[in-house]
Amino acid sequence: MSGRKVKSSVVQDTTATSEVEIKEGPVRPYIIVDKSVDVVTKRTPHTLNEKLLLAILIVIAVFVRFHKLGWPNSVVYDENHYGNLITKYANNEFFLDAEPPMVRLLYNIVAKASGYEGNFKFTQVGALYTSKIPYIVLRSFAATLGLFTIILTYSTLRLSGANIYVAFATSLAFIFENAFATTSRLILPDSPIIFFIALAVYAFKKSELYTDESCASYKYIIISAIAAGCASSSKWVGLCTIVWLGLLCIWRFTFMMGDLSKPVCMSVKHTVMKGGILIIIPVVIYLLSFAAHISLMTKVSDDSEFIIPEYQSSLIGNNVPKDIKVEVGVGSSISLRHTGTTGGYLHSHQLNYPKGSEQQQITLYPFVDELNDWTIELYDKPGEILVDFQNLTDRTKIRLLHNSHCRLHSHDHKAPVSENADWQKEVSCYGYDGFEGDPNDDWIIEIDKDASTPGAAQERVRAIETKFRLRHAMTGCMLFSHSTKLPEWGVDQQEVTCASSGIDELTLWYVERNENFLLAEDAELISYPKLSFFQKFVELHKKMFYMMKKLDSPHPASTSAFSWPTMSGGVDYWSNNHRNVYFLGNATLWWSVSAFLVVYAIFAIVQLLRWQVGKPILQTPEVVSYHMETLEFLLGYAVHFVPFIFFGNNLFISAYLPAYYFGILSIGLTLNSLVTIVFKTRSHIGYVIVALFVTSIIYFFNDHKPLVYGTEWTRDLCNKSVWSSSWDYPCKNYFGNYQEYKAFELPEPSPFTQLETHIFTQPRNTALDPIESAQPVAEQQQQQQQQEEQIDPNAPSQERVAEQEAKFDDIMNQPGQKVFKDEFGNVLDPEEVKKILAESNAVIKEKHIVNSN
Repeated sequence: MSGRKVKSSVVQDTTATSEVEIKEGPVRPYIIVDKSVDVVTKRTPHTLNEKLLLAILIVIAVFVRFHKLGWPNSVVYDENHYGNLITKYANNEFFLDAEPPMVRLLYNIVAKASGYEGNFKFTQVGALYTSKIPYIVLRSFAATLGLFTIILTYSTLRLSGANIYVAFATSLAFIFENAFATTSRLILPDSPIIFFIALAVYAFKKSELYTDESCASYKYIIISAIAAGCASSSKWVGLCTIVWLGLLCIWRFTFMMGDLSKPVCMSVKHTVMKGGILIIIPVVIYLLSFAAHISLMTKVSDDSEFIIPEYQSSLIGNNVPKDIKVEVGVGSSISLRHTGTTGGYLHSHQLNYPKGSEQQQITLYPFVDELNDWTIELYDKPGEILVDFQNLTDRTKIRLLHNSHCRLHSHDHKAPVSENADWQKEVSCYGYDGFEGDPNDDWIIEIDKDASTPGAAQERVRAIETKFRLRHAMTGCMLFSHSTKLPEWGVDQQEVTCASSGIDELTLWYVERNENFLLAEDAELISYPKLSFFQKFVELHKKMFYMMKKLDSPHPASTSAFSWPTMSGGVDYWSNNHRNVYFLGNATLWWSVSAFLVVYAIFAIVQLLRWQVGKPILQTPEVVSYHMETLEFLLGYAVHFVPFIFFGNNLFISAYLPAYYFGILSIGLTLNSLVTIVFKTRSHIGYVIVALFVTSIIYFFNDHKPLVYGTEWTRDLCNKSVWSSSWDYPCKNYFGNYQEYKAFELPEPSPFTQLETHIFTQPRNTALDPIESAQPVAEQQQQQQQQEEQIDPNAPSQERVAEQEAKFDDIMNQPGQKVFKDEFGNVLDPEEVKKILAESNAVIKEKHIVNSN
């Protein structure tokens, strides 16, 4: 500080080998924050030897990451999900997803540059790729980012103080980490996410080499912010990276405040400015990614039915009503839309409740349909035809007549699903043609003036503008709906009840379609207003958060975050043709990271106790540097792992990869400390330990690489590779010896091939339950009939079907050769498989009969 005298003495000479400079102040020693020129030179690649090592690293990484990218030549687990989104982008279709869009946008750019026209359907895991989809190019993009991540790993370790040989060894271990090798070879988000995080880490560490006020420091802070913005725009875990960078700014600021050679005001100024950069730039990138996302989704789809109609109306091909007659009155034929959920319209179909009143069901249905139509009647004049138009004002008592001749009705029966909630009663459709109804059909309109458009809509019911409640006249409860769905007997549609309490928004309704012959032809019309970008942005995020909540539903591949550090299991990505792709980490490295976390925590506690009793700790600059750098990476591990502990049990082990990456960096610095601190005078011992550690990692990779590349393996070798009883990759799928693979002919695309793969595939990222809602029975039957009448020109001939059946019998007659399984690893009964195949072939035969006629 200016005006302060500082007595300077260096604990150890600050030569090129020194990592931290410590000086004596008037009261205490303090650390110099800025790195010396020698340290900057030492941590930056500059020698021919280092450049040669880096080149060798790249060659090895290319071989591992790009090996057999074309295999499997069929859709792998979750490639069906992300591939479908790429196809939707190519066709400009609207879709909903639970994650931000950056990775999908990048894959879309690669696909479009490769000439992809969106004409491939990613139907299920195991569907064979065709020339229509540039899947190898898309996988190459993921592999390229995986290659860059390896280079960044090496550079980050060097910036953190590791010497060139330990940085090389750790990066080599990272190359042969099975989990990263697997995910960087597939059309998945994991490789881009890890790349962005690695780039953010590298750039921030690079900025620390320069003085805080230098342009170079700000340049790398900006790069770090851009990378963190891309990470957070790809997956929510990227927000953890931004938090980590912010915490590091605070961490560094504490040392800056303790550095007596730096003015306090300058330290505050640069910390605030860099903190602002790390917030503003990611926010801008996040908004830009959604701007691109929204601009590409211009056409309607099934998903678009679950966004607000204001958004739907901006999509090409929408069926949202427009130019609606705004005045709603007695005798109007209307559709009622719910405001509080994604459910949609008040609906009834000719199915009855199986219990309770056993009257006709009332549901909430998300699609425009004629069974959403209701006619407004006065409660005391049902069926009366008026001569003059009569508005509906606040407190008007009405009845709603469905086009199936029953009326909206409630009574003292328990709700069909929410029967344990005493504040909810059943709502049904009761009556028949010619029946005038009863008092339980009476509902009172209560206009919500705060929710309605200011003006006339607050005084009388106007289409779209007026938001109102329907209070049951007899019991006082209000027409209500929530996200709870009816079971199969209710066609999985949303439950509607009459609630005496509950969230206000869930009791609000408004009129969308409105027809009344008493209104003049030139009557006032209304349409949904157009949304701005920010309004669409907010609407998408409401649906994304809703989908995130729905991810709590169980999935067979999900695990608890507590099980990740022990790698108690993996995920079966692909299982076909006696081969498997299975997500599994490299146990040697994975468990070493977990063990290191425990050991370091114990060490830190011991050191704190020693410090409390007055014993010296952290005596040398090398030790101080190691702990400072390692703690930064361990903080990154904690920030990227701890939040998942609170997200429930429906998580996927691949979400552990960002935290695991920070763990690998900390392991690298620990290996470096063995060479430079623990065995400083006998460094060859440290290098031997490092070499043995990396060799064991390569051994594990080589022993399990058939699971990475989906290549041939024998049943015995597979069984011997199972280090833990909880690893469930299916060794029964493999042949007994490699000669059998030579005789095995890979099947062509056919129903047989499709059956042979994951018949029951469920993408892990689809979570918007209402999208899965079944349509009314009549509509289902109509669509089924239309599908059965479609002719598939690519379907195999009847001769080919017979050939497939014969081939199936031949294979089943060869003992021990074929095992059928679903995506969960369950072995299927051959007779059941044959039955499903026969049913599939029967449909194909029927199509060919239609075609021939």
